[in-house]
Amino acid sequence: EVQLVESGGGLVQPGGSLRLSCEASGSTFDYYVIGWFRQAPGKKREGIASISVSDGATYYVNSVKGRFTISSDNAKNTVYLRMNSLKPEDTAVYYCAAGFALGDVPSLYNYWGQGTQVTVSS
Repeated sequence: EVQLVESGGGLVQPGGSLRLSCEASGSTFDYYVIGWFRQAPGKKREGIASISVSDGATYYVNSVKGRFTISSDNAKNTVYLRMNSLKPEDTAVYYCAAGFALGDVPSLYNYWGQGTQVTVSS
């Protein structure tokens, strides 16, 4: 079992940037795929990016390609999501999750963090 803790959310103006962190503990980090999801009020949870920690393979949904970058620091058991050119529609609670397959489907992931709020507003 792995425990996940997100951090780095906050309030940012449109066009600004944030870096979210997802720190893992409790299990061998290298085994996992770590995904980032987000959920806005009244909407379904949406998978946006994922990374295979063992080989660095990544996956992005089209809506964030070119703006968001997922990366991992295996020495720190941490996965990052760098978000640039933020838009008001990026406002959501952002979650990280651990599973065993790349993709944006929540059912692929077994363990979830508590989430961090990102608000993009002027």
